[in-house]
Amino acid sequence: MTDTKILVVDDDPNISDLLKVYFENEGYHVKTASDGAEGMSFFKLFEPDLVLLDIMLPKKDGWQVCREIREISSKPVIMITAKGEVFDKVLGLELGADDFVVKPFDMKELSARVKAVLRRYQAHTHKNDEEVIKFENIEISLQKYELKLRGKSVDIPPKELELLYFLASNYNRVFTRDQLLDKVWGFDYLGDSRTVDVHVKRLREKLEGVSDKWILKTVWGVGYKFELLS
Repeated sequence: MTDTKILVVDDDPNISDLLKVYFENEGYHVKTASDGAEGMSFFKLFEPDLVLLDIMLPKKDGWQVCREIREISSKPVIMITAKGEVFDKVLGLELGADDFVVKPFDMKELSARVKAVLRRYQAHTHKNDEEVIKFENIEISLQKYELKLRGKSVDIPPKELELLYFLASNYNRVFTRDQLLDKVWGFDYLGDSRTVDVHVKRLREKLEGVSDKWILKTVWGVGYKFELLS
């Protein structure tokens, strides 16, 4: 029996019941919510380790719930939806979701995704990081999950910070999208390389104009690097 807690937020009782029974049989503690407002209330009270979040919800949709979760927590969120368009996946990733599953889904695949996301989150949470990476106007601490720009803390989703930390700690080295997926998301990540592009785009919005001594650079046809400028 594990102490890991999962919150399921879905307005379809058949899906909620299925997920509850399946994951409880796997040893998780599971709580369900039938709308977005209830989902946020339960998130604060239940303090889950992971959220399975539908998009099309009454009262508050999944996008809004994901935004509100990211304002107060870095706990993993897997979005589950009937929508499978690229736009929906990109928006979910931009809002800080850790993975994206399209209905109808296979329970074994979903379980594998849950375990993979939890492993990555727990590995980074317990990672020993004594060093704070510092360049002009920027400080990055993976231990504190903190980004400071010009001395002020900046809100940043966990995966964006992990990507920035990795690139900055390997400055002037070029990494392909697949290499970044491997190093930052983990070898068992089931997404695609567009995930990296989305996170780099969001990072650039935060870092724009911060310094002329370094840059998050695209190396066309190859990938990305954190480049120190002379």
